[in-house]
Amino acid sequence: MTQPTHVWKKTSTAALVALLLALPVAEGQSSAQNVNAPTATQAQATAPKNVAQAQAKAQEMIEALMANYGVTGAQYAIRDGGKVVLSGGTTLDDSGNKQKIDAGSMFGIGSVSKMYVTASAMMLVDEGKIDLDKPLTTYISDFKMADERYKQITPRMLMNHSAGLYGSHYKNTILMNDNDTQNYDQLLSNLSKQRLKSDPGEYSVYANDGFQLLELLVERVSGMGYTEFLQKRVSEPLGLKSTKTPLDTFDRSVLEPVRLPGVPNALPDENANILGTGGVYSTTEEMTLFSELLSGKHPELLSAESAEAMLQPEYRSGVWVPDTNNAFGYGLGWDSVDLEPFGQYNIRAATKGGDTIMYHSALITLPDDDLSIAFTTSGGSSIFNTTSATNILLQYLKENGKITNILPEKTFEKPVKQTMPDDLNKYAGLYGTVGETRELAIQNGEIKMPAMMSDLIPAQTYVYTGDREFTSEDGRSVLSFDEQTNGHTYIRVSSQVELPSLGSSRMAFYEAQKLDANPVEASAKAAWTQREGKTFYALDEKINSFFYIAPSVLLKTVSLDASGGYANGAKIVDADHAVNVAEIPVMNGRDVFDLDFSREGDIEYLQADGRTYVSEDSINPLYAGHSSVVTIPASGSVRWFNIPTVAAGKTLTAELPEGAGFAVYDADGAPVALSIAMGTNTAVLPEGGKIVFGGKAGDVVKVTLESK
Repeated sequence: MTQPTHVWKKTSTAALVALLLALPVAEGQSSAQNVNAPTATQAQATAPKNVAQAQAKAQEMIEALMANYGVTGAQYAIRDGGKVVLSGGTTLDDSGNKQKIDAGSMFGIGSVSKMYVTASAMMLVDEGKIDLDKPLTTYISDFKMADERYKQITPRMLMNHSAGLYGSHYKNTILMNDNDTQNYDQLLSNLSKQRLKSDPGEYSVYANDGFQLLELLVERVSGMGYTEFLQKRVSEPLGLKSTKTPLDTFDRSVLEPVRLPGVPNALPDENANILGTGGVYSTTEEMTLFSELLSGKHPELLSAESAEAMLQPEYRSGVWVPDTNNAFGYGLGWDSVDLEPFGQYNIRAATKGGDTIMYHSALITLPDDDLSIAFTTSGGSSIFNTTSATNILLQYLKENGKITNILPEKTFEKPVKQTMPDDLNKYAGLYGTVGETRELAIQNGEIKMPAMMSDLIPAQTYVYTGDREFTSEDGRSVLSFDEQTNGHTYIRVSSQVELPSLGSSRMAFYEAQKLDANPVEASAKAAWTQREGKTFYALDEKINSFFYIAPSVLLKTVSLDASGGYANGAKIVDADHAVNVAEIPVMNGRDVFDLDFSREGDIEYLQADGRTYVSEDSINPLYAGHSSVVTIPASGSVRWFNIPTVAAGKTLTAELPEGAGFAVYDADGAPVALSIAMGTNTAVLPEGGKIVFGGKAGDVVKVTLESK
């Protein structure tokens, strides 16, 4: 899932949420072979496995993650030839002391869950009950969209992210101690109001909603609820005791605690209530056992032919960045089916990464070698887990004679500027990506680019270095322009992303799409100009949502380009509507949205990404007297208030009905108090901040304020 994260020592909470929602993260991939790579040797299948060096590497990775990347618990396992040969990890207790982790500790595995629903659907393919290339409506007759092209969507397109769906409906999905299924229950209704962003099959771009549809497909065809299907068709036959969904009944004390820096106790359990997309819990040992099924080692459950079909390079069928070394290369379910650097050792590898808000995971399988590794964490990001797992697995391969040595990290030098051809100036102009537009200037063979990949690639100047490419100051990133077969021009970025103390990850992606001029009628332009810079606040996210920990996805700030033709990257069509125009393959085109405004009296509302937002103009100040009440309206889950100057510094105490709560933010939007997450009903109110109360419709929250 999706791709929000918390690398507390490295970057802002908001940036990390953006990273998590933006990345189906995996290590780089390439089909090219390195003629200078170490040669593979065939180890004796019956020889005992050496693990000391791999274990040391695993501990080195965990120490780095805990010291620098906000990780509070990590677990790993390697399975070789059907046996767990290495398993371990570290966790923090409530006092912050490190302990060995139990092999039975369960983690949310995020989007690695997509492999379970893909395999489930492929089991039904084996039985002749699903044809991957028949229309989805063959099986889900009530699936409809506000775009006739939806009739072309097939199950295969759901699995390889090429259906053309906008991306994700996240509303009320990741909740604290709450297995509410409303998001899944409303899936078809939400999609019925949405159009497609591209022709089905035109290109692949990560789409969580596709795997919610795949979950529904499994249910409709099998006649079983998805949780029941997993239990009977996957867990019981494989002997998986700790692979569950939020709808299962199990001992939740075995879930790895999720923690926030500065908060002494663990947070409530995290339920990702989008089961096919990201809702499975498991252990690393059980993840590697499940990976045997994905490698064709359990033909009684999933045929070898279907497992191999999942490993095929589906991403090459549509528009794609031409780079052969890339973090993304979709199969069916898999993020990458030719994972680097393993290809440089003539080893085929596939990977899937996963992120919820607090849990992160990576699964790497070497299908031809009956070998896999799983690496899960509380805190961090799947990109860090995938890099760590890669390093551990390479060490294990070397230690056991599969490879002779490990290739060194590539080094980079400051670029040498060359004379730029004049025709490249045509690429200057307005570009758009999801949520924003930017003006790209090319001056004297140089391009200034902002930070990318949620600050993993820093803001730098790129200079022309020949071959129609611009290279960053640190030499790690190369920028160029692609005129693709779909008629769009893209900024293409290829980067060796540095992850200090972990290694690096190779990524190639389209950063933004060149936009045409969009003249807007004067009255419509005036309406949008009045909204520019204003923030709209979500009204229908349950107060026990983990998104309140990092609320950037619950806010929409209207931003116009200089011409006034685009808002947040969407094309303005009239005074109240802007539609997505981003058709960006690979990564940056995921989770797009339209903007639709309406009014009730003097209150302006925004509909976007399945949520309802209210304008900051309609947010009232919190009553600053000693006592007051806040009533939750029937029209929404929450009410937002500004904290007035006269209330700043006072201690708020709330008498909360069951299930109700509040969240307090300072003037910069950082959380100060989260009643449900932190188990408190008091907070000192910050100057210039905001507070949001939530609960059931009609709940009354009694509030008192006390001065120091």
